[in-house]
Amino acid sequence: MVQGFLNTDPGRTVRVRIHGEIGYITVKGPSNEEGTTRFEWEGEINLGDAKALLKLCEPGMIEKTRYEVLMGDHKYEIDEFHGDNEGLVMAEIELETEDEEFPRPEWLGTEVTGDVRYYNSYLAKQPYKYWKDEN
Repeated sequence: MVQGFLNTDPGRTVRVRIHGEIGYITVKGPSNEEGTTRFEWEGEINLGDAKALLKLCEPGMIEKTRYEVLMGDHKYEIDEFHGDNEGLVMAEIELETEDEEFPRPEWLGTEVTGDVRYYNSYLAKQPYKYWKDEN
């Protein structure tokens, strides 16, 4: 998976992504104070358009491999980052409500919800390799 950002303003992030042979464009609104919810719209676009739009993106690309792990009624999306973000692995789960209970497997690491450094739009500009030792 490769993705770039046409706009990284936190109030209206616009992402272009290629996953396999399919292109996507995604618009995200601002996060709530806790970083747990935000407006998101995504649409599929043809591969040629996605490749052309990636050339217009702000500097910094995200490259990652995504794995999906089912646990009961929930799905974890686990992203293994490459390139300048090599060494970073993040797990994400989508919930119906903010207070919904969900399985927390032993392999789940530190909670980073709401930490903007882990937003892909931030990682595109400030890659993990430059700040990982600050933690």
